[in-house]
Amino acid sequence: MSLRVGDPVEIGGYPLEARLGSGGMGTVFLARTSSGRPVAIKLIHQQFAGDDEFRIRFRQEVAAARRVSGAFTAAVVDAAPEAEQPWMATTYIEGQTLAQRIAAKGPLNGPGLRRLAIGLAEALRDIHRVGVVHRDLKPSNVVLSSEGPRVIDFGISRAVDQQTLTMTGRVIGTPPFMSPEQLQAPRGVGPRSDVFSLGTLLVYAATGHGPFDADSPYLTAYQVVHEEPSLGAVPSALREVVESCLDKDPQGRPSADELLVLLRDLSADLGGTDTSGVGAGRTRDMITQHHFATPATPAPATPAPTTPAPTTPAPTAPTPTAPDDPGTGSTGTPIGRRLRGRWRPVLAAAVAVAAIGGGVALLQTGSVGNSDGDKGSGGDKAAGAAAPGAVLPAGFEPWRATVPGGREDIPDELRCVARGDALFCGGGGVVATRISALDGSRVWTAKSPGVPVQGMHLVGATDDTVLGYRFAAEDAPQDPPSEVVAIDADNGRELWSVPSGAQSTAVTGRTRDALVVGSAVVTVDASNSRFEARDAHSGEVAWKRPFPAGTQCAPVPVGPQLFAMCATNTEVDASAVRHPTLYPVDRASGALGRPIAVDGPALPMGVADGRLVFLLGRMEGTALAGYDGVARLDPASGKVTYSPLDRTYAGTPGMADGTVYMSGQTGLITAFDPATGRKKWSRQTSVEGASGPAAGAGALYFSSVTGRVVALSPHDGEQLWTTDPQAEGLTGDASATSRVTVVGRAVVVAAAKNTLVAFDARNPPKSG
Repeated sequence: MSLRVGDPVEIGGYPLEARLGSGGMGTVFLARTSSGRPVAIKLIHQQFAGDDEFRIRFRQEVAAARRVSGAFTAAVVDAAPEAEQPWMATTYIEGQTLAQRIAAKGPLNGPGLRRLAIGLAEALRDIHRVGVVHRDLKPSNVVLSSEGPRVIDFGISRAVDQQTLTMTGRVIGTPPFMSPEQLQAPRGVGPRSDVFSLGTLLVYAATGHGPFDADSPYLTAYQVVHEEPSLGAVPSALREVVESCLDKDPQGRPSADELLVLLRDLSADLGGTDTSGVGAGRTRDMITQHHFATPATPAPATPAPTTPAPTTPAPTAPTPTAPDDPGTGSTGTPIGRRLRGRWRPVLAAAVAVAAIGGGVALLQTGSVGNSDGDKGSGGDKAAGAAAPGAVLPAGFEPWRATVPGGREDIPDELRCVARGDALFCGGGGVVATRISALDGSRVWTAKSPGVPVQGMHLVGATDDTVLGYRFAAEDAPQDPPSEVVAIDADNGRELWSVPSGAQSTAVTGRTRDALVVGSAVVTVDASNSRFEARDAHSGEVAWKRPFPAGTQCAPVPVGPQLFAMCATNTEVDASAVRHPTLYPVDRASGALGRPIAVDGPALPMGVADGRLVFLLGRMEGTALAGYDGVARLDPASGKVTYSPLDRTYAGTPGMADGTVYMSGQTGLITAFDPATGRKKWSRQTSVEGASGPAAGAGALYFSSVTGRVVALSPHDGEQLWTTDPQAEGLTGDASATSRVTVVGRAVVVAAAKNTLVAFDARNPPKSG
């Protein structure tokens, strides 16, 4: 809906576009970031801004939402809980709420209902794993987006290790969707209270009404505490799972992890499982699969580079049958008690199978054993995440390090490259640092005193030189605003520096104002008018080459070759580069070859089969709406070929091993063939605001600013494992450059506040 008279024009520097709605605590507006990304901003009502109790609740909401970084929640983009009128900005999730959907079209059924159930259980798992209880899970707090359900509004959530905020004379929650303990003893509310609420939500989604509906909130609350739920219209296969969630005793309910197993064992149409086994007739789920399988032979002590031994199915639990009466089975035993007597042994059996069988498969993103008995996280393929030929650097041990930057108030984030056992990292307030990949110890660090250009990280490294960016301090106006600095890789001594331009993003969509090419570095001069090539170590100038008249350019690598990507000054000034031109650059002289026109907007991605690959953008006015095609440039012939994508994809693009990837803001990863534009696979992950991919040790790695990492199979996108967040950060922050560096079998992850975490790809940190 449109903004109303009296609504603010902007909040926290974000221009407002529309009013999304208003609730008891605040008003929610649609706004956009400077890059055009839509965000939802909740502004606390003025009458509550001075209420200390409400401020405490809002600070809790911001803290809770920041801790949660899952594929089925809305990521925090920015917040000001201490502002005169507090506000919080989160990822804008487009779609109807569950309440709106049921009111407009009636109950869900079949695959749609099963997907909703699994998505909400995934959300609870992510919420609970970081120690948060939502406490207000209800239809209006579930948004049905195109990428799956999203849980929003952490306004009355709390961390489970903190004292509950009590509000005198007020019931916090919504009675039809509250647990008995919420109504009776709110201080004792734990994660399984959310499981109860999820059970009520699933009844509502399946029938259009809650399991305890009554004529008044008081009667409803009484029935929640004392009466059995009304489940007659719930599909029989789902009914047994729901009843386990609605146990009056919290300890009688499954955890979110256990609930996922129960839901995934249901058939896709909720029509009951096939008699051939638990997995029969089920679809592959979005994030991971639940396996009941044991290897035919014990796992070897060290993986062999051969095809894995075949597996044989383990005995499965009996297939549940639909009862004659909605409330009892054929024996007259209440369904919930029968199911609770069955699901715990099933889970225990799964654990036993994994232990006996040498560590193959566990529950969704639970632990996975490996050859030496340690446990990784997140999926049943952790032991296979590292390719047989990948080995750990000699002497490696998992480590965590923080690199101090030039200014404490700069929200830094590093990027790293590996040279043998040395890691060279830079970005934010760090020009460059050398770190041992074995234990995280720092050899040397060169700091940058000024405020960096967003997205400008380490330039690169040669065998003896590291190159990074330095930004002038605010109290040193005589210094160049930005410089490329060369540092001796062995001792950290500065070798030379040169002023640098900062216009590459306007031309290419990438921050690339300097580029290491072989043993040389090519930079853009401070006036953004020419290329300059120097020997990386000595700084000796090899050549200078002015840009074509009336253009601004950026260097683009094509394997060992170098190209200049240029746009007219008019298009650059208008932030609308739609007709870029590519020029081959002679690496010895800087001479420009024959121009090659490209239909844009075009984002250079990398090289596949010797051809430069571009993603083609679709603009809405001056804002990028997403990408709807790919183009390939053959350097030999100068020919450009174009292929459409099946639709417009929004997100963070990246490329690895000849495949283009799109990371959606909410964790959806899609792989494309750059030759045809054909979608190879799509996989929902729990990594929001993911960086571009890194490839190595037999897997693809995507990571968020919080350091949460997911490893995917490059062949079909199957999740191998995932980790929990490793650092505090705004989960919505995306980045085109990879946050992950692979050193043999070691995975090094860069996260917020210059945090680096390293671990074995075969034994990642436990999730949960």
